[in-house]
Amino acid sequence: MNYNLALTDDILLSIEKPERYIGNEVNSVTKDKSEVDIRFAFCFPDVYEIGMSHLGIQILYGMFNSYNDVWCERVYSPWTDMDALLRSKNIPLFALESQDPVKNFDFLGFTLQYEMCYTNILQILDLSGIPFMTKDRTWDDPIVIGGGPCTYNPEPIADFFDIFYIGEGETRYRELFDMYKKARRDGISREDFLHEVAKIPGMYVPSLFNISYKEDGTIDKIETVYDDIPSTVKKEMCLDLDEMFYPTKPVVPYIKITQDRVVLEVMRGCIRGCRFCQAGQLYKPLREKNVERLKKLALEALANTGYEEISLSSLSSSDYTQLPELIDFLIEHCNEKKINISLPSLRIDAFSLDVMSKVQDVKKSSLTFAPEAGTQRMRDVINKGLTEEDILRGSEQAFLGGWNKVKLYFMLGLPGETDEDILGIGDISNKIAALYYETLPKDKRNGRAIDIVASTSFFVPKPFTPFQWARMNTKEEFLDKANKTRKGIMAQINQKHIKYNWHEADASMMEGVLARGDRKLCKVILEAYKKGCIFDAWGEYFKFDVWMETFKECGVDPFFYTTRERSDDEIFPWDMIDCGVTKAFLLREWHTSQEGKKSSNCRQQCFGCGAAAYGVGVCKEGRNNA
Repeated sequence: MNYNLALTDDILLSIEKPERYIGNEVNSVTKDKSEVDIRFAFCFPDVYEIGMSHLGIQILYGMFNSYNDVWCERVYSPWTDMDALLRSKNIPLFALESQDPVKNFDFLGFTLQYEMCYTNILQILDLSGIPFMTKDRTWDDPIVIGGGPCTYNPEPIADFFDIFYIGEGETRYRELFDMYKKARRDGISREDFLHEVAKIPGMYVPSLFNISYKEDGTIDKIETVYDDIPSTVKKEMCLDLDEMFYPTKPVVPYIKITQDRVVLEVMRGCIRGCRFCQAGQLYKPLREKNVERLKKLALEALANTGYEEISLSSLSSSDYTQLPELIDFLIEHCNEKKINISLPSLRIDAFSLDVMSKVQDVKKSSLTFAPEAGTQRMRDVINKGLTEEDILRGSEQAFLGGWNKVKLYFMLGLPGETDEDILGIGDISNKIAALYYETLPKDKRNGRAIDIVASTSFFVPKPFTPFQWARMNTKEEFLDKANKTRKGIMAQINQKHIKYNWHEADASMMEGVLARGDRKLCKVILEAYKKGCIFDAWGEYFKFDVWMETFKECGVDPFFYTTRERSDDEIFPWDMIDCGVTKAFLLREWHTSQEGKKSSNCRQQCFGCGAAAYGVGVCKEGRNNA
């Protein structure tokens, strides 16, 4: 087929990284548009290098294009230089593969990974000439659908989306596409089509739900417009990962992206139950892929891409029961072909350190721990399942194995945190530094000193976690805690070997508002976008003062969503969604955390979270073992 670029050479040469916009990369898919019934533009609302690194889009892009009647293309947020150029020259936003305007597609799909990308959704709609509001769209506009973790509270952006797909995307899209084809063939209205879509499991159509409020601003009732649609939308989940589509021909970019490697997903879900972690609840229960299938997928993907690195993807790779066999296989294959193996999400134990020493050049790499809190009391509150003894034993083994760089990740502002917990961050960092010198005599250090980087992010309570009832700290509280952490580290004997970094407090506060907000935020987001808020996830473009001014003008109090602790019986904006884990279980865990008590992981004991209803994965293992 002919390949005509939407932009002329002189335009492409005038912008930064024109490769972001030309498409035609290795393994990208082109089809004859006259031979397909559905055209789907898939968008990651951030710059190309971030979006191209996302595994979820690669999976669904490959799956959609395996259908003869569907052509899926990609679109990303144009960077600021391209954004200005498209506006000044009135060039409509286009998809990469065909270079056709996004407005001409049947579907525009967004993956919603991070709340701070919400204004970029409006950028995409704006540049495409698609009305912002679902109520203003006709059949001349694409159906706008969102998926991903942020759809578990889609309310702050509910007015902008026709449909939210709740759960894992592999299960229901075929049904949706067939329903769309029938609707267009039968000539039914867009509104009637959306009414029918709301009957498909996992499909949340926000325009078909009415929200009423109490005088204090909390939600009084969530009701459906029609009696024949479910009042609760239950998440969709892959029951057999080995049967599901997985891309062995991912699109390979022209330029370096954030995750520039083959990604091999070994399992979904997690057994650990950290109380701050949203992903750990959303993707329950843990489901593993068969090791033989993973070996086959790895070899095919490496052959089809030419990548020189492969990364294992999961929430906690150490919990994959067939990891030793998979690692041995990859080491044997990758060593002979000079391919690097990347192992994120490993727990720091003897096995993991042994594996890392086999696959990494220890002189170049850092060892990463995520204690999350400075004291054992606080780690029990958040159910981290990591003791100081684990941390120090893992550090000692690492030092003996040749490591001398350690990265430590903590959170500030956790529920029930005290000054002692904050100062504990400097204390544990110092203990690790001291241990290095105790473990290695001078002649074994090769002249190298210990190098520790302690980083703190600010805690944001997320929906569908036990901490969804918790209050969030104010910006001032966060900065005060960061200052105490810094002073605590500076007071340590080994402080010259410890570097301290902390996250932006403004951005964390905004993330908290968007994470737990309701539909009143739709007008705030739209007005902030109109005032120039875009790429809020990028520190240099985040306009906190503009956001605060917009909240005031719209009569919305942002602190209502952040600094207020919720009552046990409050109706949350996201209560029409069922993530598979019951609210009663999460509330029980919230109360258990307030007592400072730990809970076991899913392989040790079932705590009745509700995920066993799916009858798969670790829940089924538990029943078999019983």
